Amino acid sequence: MNLDDFSDLIERPDGGVRRDAEERRERLVVPPGALGRLDELGEWLSAAQQSVPVKAIERPRVVLFAGDHGVAELGVSGRAAGSAHELVRATLEGATPLAVLARQFSVPVRIVDAGLDCDPELLPESVVRHRVRRGSGRIDVEDALTAEEAERAVRLGMAIADEEADSGTDLVVLGDLSVGGTTAAGTLIAALCGTDASVVTGRGGAGIDDLAWMRKCAAIRDALRRARPVLGDQLELLAAVGGADLAAMTGFLLQCAVRRLPVILDGVVSAACALVGQRAAFRAPDWWLAGQASGEPAQAKALDRMALNPLLNHGVIVGEGSGALLALPLVRAAAALAAELPERASDAEEGDTGEESGEDTGSGEGEGAGTEGRNGVGGRTGGTAVG
Repeated sequence: MNLDDFSDLIERPDGGVRRDAEERRERLVVPPGALGRLDELGEWLSAAQQSVPVKAIERPRVVLFAGDHGVAELGVSGRAAGSAHELVRATLEGATPLAVLARQFSVPVRIVDAGLDCDPELLPESVVRHRVRRGSGRIDVEDALTAEEAERAVRLGMAIADEEADSGTDLVVLGDLSVGGTTAAGTLIAALCGTDASVVTGRGGAGIDDLAWMRKCAAIRDALRRARPVLGDQLELLAAVGGADLAAMTGFLLQCAVRRLPVILDGVVSAACALVGQRAAFRAPDWWLAGQASGEPAQAKALDRMALNPLLNHGVIVGEGSGALLALPLVRAAAALAAELPERASDAEEGDTGEESGEDTGSGEGEGAGTEGRNGVGGRTGGTAVG
């Protein structure tokens, strides 16, 4: 497998459709620019859907990739190493912020175990049946995955993307359930952006104290030494310092772009996978939205490199896809406004008024000729709006 092959498979959202959406936006009763970024979102959705006016987001889904990272043994996370399955269980039981928001917004949640370090019997078969391996290697001293496992994980993500696209999902909210995942993500971002460990080291969703932050920074520094020699091959990079869940998310994001399925990214982990995806296929980020600014320095670095501007900045650091899911109502609102706001009175209607005025004053012959011409253009415009 060569991830660079995705570059030939991924096209940008339809530019012609986007121009049509922009032209339609200029005709709406609300002046252009009055809705701020919602205008841009509506036009982006039109291009992604190849539809003017844009269609409502009717079948969104949250997809969470789960995994444990061996580097968590170093005390770089606020959670115990190997405990990601507890996050999965709490989400399934509806006891996490993501689960509460998903119920509130009536959005189904799918959890994919790519590399949890637990007995499969602890979780439903529908979650664990895709597992690539049990946990990922300690990236400061060893590879996270073998080359074969990295390819299996990427193909797993691709298969999940195909399943979602085939089932009619029209927008994905992407997140992760991991312990140690932000350390692997920081390493990937530092390697791809050419920065030092201290620049990308954050405190994670669970929060860590200063000593844990220093351990995390040291782990990323050591992992970077192993990442830099394999920067030319994205699959090798994911095997060296990624993990099963990160490799699967990368494959998922790339295949979603192939299938023209828009994705809202959550925090630093999904941003890291997106950055790897951009390295493989430069047009792929055109299919992704940054749901929120998580406050993680590595995420800010990655989003800046991909020119993705977060939709929200509410200080939500809990992870698990919560920040991205909070952005979903905004995207839905943009679609509704773009589709349902009426257009201004057309030139045809203005022409009818002018023609009647001409007849009343006795000068209708000359003005009527001009009005008839405007009716020809205005009538087509009005017809398009009704359709």
